[in-house]
Amino acid sequence: MSEKSHHIVPYRTYALILLLLLVLTATSVAVTQIELTRWAMLVALLLASTKSAVVLAVFMHLKFDQRVYKVMAIFVVMVIIAVIVLTFFDYGFR
Repeated sequence: MSEKSHHIVPYRTYALILLLLLVLTATSVAVTQIELTRWAMLVALLLASTKSAVVLAVFMHLKFDQRVYKVMAIFVVMVIIAVIVLTFFDYGFR
């Protein structure tokens, strides 16, 4: 068996990611205070998707894992996007 080397993420990176997530959360809270009518849902979903991508990449170590795990994660995200889009189409054409 060959030993795999583990990637060590420095604490500074975790601190920067925390700061980024806090800024994105504050932005999503600020967006709810602005009247964006139809665009509020899209902006909220984009901010949530960005935060999820950051967490998946850094905290779940997808950034440093094998390619097959990245492909599987992207496939799952694409399925979720398809379900959300189909749900909005169903809701829009009632």
